[in-house]
Amino acid sequence: MFITLEGPEGSGKTTAIKYAVKKLEEMGYEIVQTREPGGTPISEQIRDIILSKNNTEMDGRTEALLYAASRRQHLVEKIWPAIKEGKIVICDRYLDSSLAYQGYARGLGEENVLNINKFATEDTMPDLTILFDIDPEIGMERIKENSTREVNRLDLEQIEFHKTVRNAFLSISKEYPERYVVIDASRPQEEVEKEVLDIILKRL
Repeated sequence: MFITLEGPEGSGKTTAIKYAVKKLEEMGYEIVQTREPGGTPISEQIRDIILSKNNTEMDGRTEALLYAASRRQHLVEKIWPAIKEGKIVICDRYLDSSLAYQGYARGLGEENVLNINKFATEDTMPDLTILFDIDPEIGMERIKENSTREVNRLDLEQIEFHKTVRNAFLSISKEYPERYVVIDASRPQEEVEKEVLDIILKRL
């Protein structure tokens, strides 16, 4: 099974993934935990280029193409082999992030970004996507309070950019209701973690 977690910046995905992976492994499931952009050495190098605070001049289409390139390598090296071996892949972000950030917030158009990614992924879509919905102002405040989290180029965008991203994710979730589950990520972390685990177990 291929599971993805999506959401605006500071929504708490990474913490919830750690909890879910730990619990699922204790139950005997074979889990591959990964992230985008990144997940493999080549993809992580592309991540460094995309998210570097030095690259503020990056063009929107360049950004979209780099994400798709990183995603392709991630699939080839890590995701496809794990699924073929019968493992559960849990990925922090995937294709829907490109639709939200580049398609909507950068104004490139959802269809254009989807087409780039269809080519890159050969139409590989998740079996389950959990959307961590949160007010961007709460999310950005969490980032400021978390001294251990990296602050990347996307964190530096104006609040309106992040509001567009949130609305984009909610819109995308309605386009793919068969795989999307939307949760309120503004609640206490423990509640969110338990709900995420319950959602995954029900789908399994």
